[in-house]
Amino acid sequence: MTPAVPGSAGGRELPLDFAPRLIAWQRQHGRHGLPWQQTRDPYRVWLSEVMLQQTQVSTVLAYYPRFLAAFPTVQALAQASSDQVMALWAGLGYYSRARNLHRCAQAVVAEHGGVFPSSAQQLRTLPGIGASTAAAIAAFCHGERVSIVDGNVRRVLSRLLAFDQDLAQVASQRALWDLAQGLLPEVPSPDDMVAYTQGLMDLGATVCLRSKPLCERCPVNSLCAAQAANAVGQYPVKSKAVKRRHESWWLLVLRLRPPETDDTAERFWLQRRPAPGIWAGLYCPPVFASEELLTAALSTHAAEDVQHLGPVAHSLTHRELRLHPVVVTTALDQPVDSDGSWVNASELADLGLPTPVRALYRRLP
Repeated sequence: MTPAVPGSAGGRELPLDFAPRLIAWQRQHGRHGLPWQQTRDPYRVWLSEVMLQQTQVSTVLAYYPRFLAAFPTVQALAQASSDQVMALWAGLGYYSRARNLHRCAQAVVAEHGGVFPSSAQQLRTLPGIGASTAAAIAAFCHGERVSIVDGNVRRVLSRLLAFDQDLAQVASQRALWDLAQGLLPEVPSPDDMVAYTQGLMDLGATVCLRSKPLCERCPVNSLCAAQAANAVGQYPVKSKAVKRRHESWWLLVLRLRPPETDDTAERFWLQRRPAPGIWAGLYCPPVFASEELLTAALSTHAAEDVQHLGPVAHSLTHRELRLHPVVVTTALDQPVDSDGSWVNASELADLGLPTPVRALYRRLP
């Protein structure tokens, strides 16, 4: 990347002190104990970056070591089955990340000999690696002079520069990206780039919060144009409101109980959720849009017992689900349809199940 002219970008004057102040603050006050900060292995940095997308650090801390224990290298991840990957990812949400993670690992092994490319530009050619993730890997692992611009960083820079363009527009996102490159330290060492990149993350995660930002603790508050105008709450500008849909799903929890003379475990009918869509690639009981449709599907089954459990609310990014589980016990070993299979109760723990579905099976009487 061609170095930006210090102090300006896109005709806008930029604060020259931003990078050195941020680097100094991160080294003294930033986060240093996270497990992915103790490595410059691109595989581990990449894994942490993908897991941290729209997910809290506290949640990732539980998943990251388990995932690495199962797949310690990119080769191990590439060789794993989709079911193995989805089972370990279940509960983290945004399941397209897991599918892209698997595809990316396979591409790194097949196309790059198991070695991640070193530049942000090359990294962006891999499945599921966007501009900000590529920049993070290149900066952390190779000291490349390139800026991340994820959601938190957009908020930080929008306030710092009083950037009033609508970030719902792609052109505005590109304009802010250009400004971010202009704020980079001029001639950074690899360690400077690590501290700068981590500093952007830390500032957005711990100080420049979405609501109630801690401006008095900010190392660059005297440079912040939004703070100077007493207008921090007006940034970032984003007109595109997320429209949340409300849906009710009826879940057919079909349980096959063996005869008393049979010592095999009870089984449940599960289907793999289609892609694209909610919970794509995970296993789930058959889903119906209404109780009437579920009842109709049961007409061919000899139900010994039917229990309607209490509804369960489950929030997704753009949707509010209300799940209505109907537990149907049968002794008839008959397939529900061609898209599913009977699964032993003892095998449920090893499958990729959506969080509310896994909780549902755990509380079955």
